[in-house]
Amino acid sequence: MTEHISVSRDNAVMRIAFNRPEKKNAITAAMYAALADALEEAEKEDTFRAVLFEASGDMFTAGNDIGDFMSRGVEPADPHQTPPVMRFLFALAKAEKPLIAAVQGGAVGVGVTMLLHCDLVIASKIATFHTPFVDLALVPEAASSLLLPQIAGHQRAAEMLLLGKKIDAHRAYEFGFVSEIVTEEEIGEAGLKAARDVAAKAPAAVRLTKKLMRSDTDRLIGRMQEEGAHFAAQLASPEFREAGLAFMQKRKPDFS
Repeated sequence: MTEHISVSRDNAVMRIAFNRPEKKNAITAAMYAALADALEEAEKEDTFRAVLFEASGDMFTAGNDIGDFMSRGVEPADPHQTPPVMRFLFALAKAEKPLIAAVQGGAVGVGVTMLLHCDLVIASKIATFHTPFVDLALVPEAASSLLLPQIAGHQRAAEMLLLGKKIDAHRAYEFGFVSEIVTEEEIGEAGLKAARDVAAKAPAAVRLTKKLMRSDTDRLIGRMQEEGAHFAAQLASPEFREAGLAFMQKRKPDFS
């Protein structure tokens, strides 16, 4: 566990919060492990009936910590173990209990793609959504290459995944992966209320309804694995090294 992921209980709701505001809640391997542990616990513990994702500070999450990625390299410490990031993504895809997110600020990379697995996404009016994978010489993850076109349509998905276009809360609502927009002041209570409301309903009926709504778990896992193989290959590529260095040096990458 890491102090950068805060896990708490509100009756039947598990609250999982990104708690690294000084680094814009950028996610490290240790944070991914803590996220996966929390989701796995929520699935096993019957007294939890919903999960709420939140964040401290003015960013939901800046996505992957690029420095952490570059320092760890591309080879897992133990090839027989599932990397923490994949444990988290698999847990999202397999979750039988409702997932709710309260997005109070900017969401980048996996901070956006994880929302595609949530059943309800509440966003503040100032929230933004940005998936700059191609800009970093990477490919989408979390089965977003499958889910975003399904939810938003191919052309809208291309705006985000190919062009890396940042969109606001109203555009995300039009795309279909934000369910409600509230003010900055309302976001915390609105997210918690949605989670409480779902958690108060008949648990078996909720679980079965979610299963019926999304019965393609195997397909999602397969796409995650396919994306993961391409992602790992790109991490080892000269393209990513140039993009990563350019990001750290705050300059435009040169792919010529």
